[in-house]
Amino acid sequence: MSGSRGCDIVVGIDPVREWHLPLAWAADEAQRRRLHLRLVLVVPPQHDTHHVDDTPGQSALRRAGADRLEQACDWARDRHPEVEVTGDLLGGFPAPVLGSATTEARLVVLGSRHLSRTAEFFSAGSITVPVSAQARCPVVVVGEAEHVSQQPPYVVVGIDGSASATAALAFAFDDADLRGAALRVVCVWQRPVFMLDDEEVALRAQRILLSEATAGLSDKHPDVHVTHEVLTGHPVEELARAAEHALAVVVGRRGRGGYTGMRLGSVVHGLLHRARCPVITVPTE
Repeated sequence: MSGSRGCDIVVGIDPVREWHLPLAWAADEAQRRRLHLRLVLVVPPQHDTHHVDDTPGQSALRRAGADRLEQACDWARDRHPEVEVTGDLLGGFPAPVLGSATTEARLVVLGSRHLSRTAEFFSAGSITVPVSAQARCPVVVVGEAEHVSQQPPYVVVGIDGSASATAALAFAFDDADLRGAALRVVCVWQRPVFMLDDEEVALRAQRILLSEATAGLSDKHPDVHVTHEVLTGHPVEELARAAEHALAVVVGRRGRGGYTGMRLGSVVHGLLHRARCPVITVPTE
């Protein structure tokens, strides 16, 4: 990862919903990477109360938020006493506040309620899609626990030949090496309506893509056992199936507002709701 990044893993603490699962993931990662852990809880501004002063209500929200943040910080310190943990209680709208934290962070970790795609877009409390789309650093969405019982443990990364996929692949190699896990590099081929070449020719081209994409990184990470897989079908379904027992699934995105190749509206967004393991989205460097 870039040396210009900050030294923190930032965790968004939900003021009302369960936070233990994403915080456990983040604390473990901070311990592995020897990074600081910064917990951020955002208290939203008061709603329009038709000019009625809601200062007491807002003060109560901040007190409740401060108590929850202190509880989360203490829990993280108990889990990994060697990790430096700080907490920030901030005001504003959660998505842009957490998005701004990605400028200096190494990773941002969020929880997920596994909303439907429609509910995700229209939920006032939804932050996973806007933060993931705007983030300048990798974002980890933890809706399910890691499958640590699978032996040997493995990480899945989806690639498609784009620059964003190249960044995802580099992150996935680093993460697998750090965890002592195998790496499954997956390319999903969808049969087009009109084909100019034979299907076997197209599949062979995908296998060449996988081999070329991983060559230099395999040399850099000789301890990582790598497998190449060309799957046929819908990218969301095939990647989710491949990652069913994975530590995490890694995909690329274009930073600050959009996706290429595996786009927000398709594969990345689909995995946020379909995958049964943590989903890591990595911006193009």
